[in-house]
Amino acid sequence: MPPTTSRLDLVDALRGFAIVSIMLLHNIEHFDLYHRPAGQPAWLVALDQGIWDTAFFLFSGKSYLIFALLFGVTFAIQFGRRAAAGEDFRPRFAWRMLLLLAFGLVNSLFYQGDILSYYAVMSFALLPVARLGIRWVLAIAALLLLQPLLWVDVVQALPRPDAKLADPASWAYFGRANDYMTQGTLLQTYAGNFTNGKAAAVLWSWENGRFFQIPALFMLGMLAGRAGVFALTDANRLFWRRMLVLALACFVPLYLATENIDAAVAGEALRRPLLAIAKSWSNFALMGAIVAVFALLYQRGTFPRALNAFAPLGRMSLTSYMAQSVVGTALYYGFGLGLYQVTGATVCLLIGIALAVLQGLFSAWWLRRHRQGPLEALWHRATWIGVVRAQPAAS
Repeated sequence: MPPTTSRLDLVDALRGFAIVSIMLLHNIEHFDLYHRPAGQPAWLVALDQGIWDTAFFLFSGKSYLIFALLFGVTFAIQFGRRAAAGEDFRPRFAWRMLLLLAFGLVNSLFYQGDILSYYAVMSFALLPVARLGIRWVLAIAALLLLQPLLWVDVVQALPRPDAKLADPASWAYFGRANDYMTQGTLLQTYAGNFTNGKAAAVLWSWENGRFFQIPALFMLGMLAGRAGVFALTDANRLFWRRMLVLALACFVPLYLATENIDAAVAGEALRRPLLAIAKSWSNFALMGAIVAVFALLYQRGTFPRALNAFAPLGRMSLTSYMAQSVVGTALYYGFGLGLYQVTGATVCLLIGIALAVLQGLFSAWWLRRHRQGPLEALWHRATWIGVVRAQPAAS
């Protein structure tokens, strides 16, 4: 499908929105270097807290799910395109994901919370389901979304819900990260991110069910891509309206459950896995509502023109994501400008907005001169290495 079709215009814009929301959240949290500057006036402390709470409510645990959903959509389009040509895209996709893993490992030097490497590894879950029917794929995705291993923890905790639990394994690694993020040299920080930081991020993702949630979103995105629900049609407008109502109907009780679980469940051994399950479901539901609202606004009046401002970032998502890791950590970490010491959420939000605007302008400028972003072009060429293009016949 040509990149100028309406089906991909909406996908690119939504992917760009996810990139911007990730950038804003990462800036607010100093790219995992959590620190609140001392000596600020009370009004700024209150404003910082409000911005922090709002940003985490809207984006934390949701933006990466949007990214995962659209990852599945892109896979479906690529798979269908190659199938129409009589080819099986899966071997080439596996190679493509190994390349993405390499990009992710490089990005992990700059930012320990890199998601590219996770997506690359977990994307292999798409290979055995790529040709399954919708019912089988939905069943598998639903099972993954149920968080089966966390339910095992719930069952094991039932006989002794008040048992004292050790701190999550990821906490010790995150605790060590502050040393090299604040005091380390450039090389010490990169080494720490790649070793200690990567272990912390992997453990945290496992403890919070993301190793089940992300493949499920890949599969749901694949089904959405097959069904063409991002095409700009009246039928899809009705679909997104229904999806919005369903997502909000699920989100409200799930969010209330997460907010009141301390009072409802006394035992820590039981409360911890239940909270992780409820949060994963709550984030999934709100993500669905955000996607539905974006899709509906994209089809109304002047909104498409405004929302299309995100599209260049979406078309250059790999370049945009890795660039924000390089720039952001240089701004906030000790080896760079060390802005973590003097910036709260309000200032960081303004920095994030400025960076997003600059990155969007650069992406639009670049795409007026090139078909793809620089890293996207490299990824594309490496993906199809060894494939000889057919030459046009001589007249």
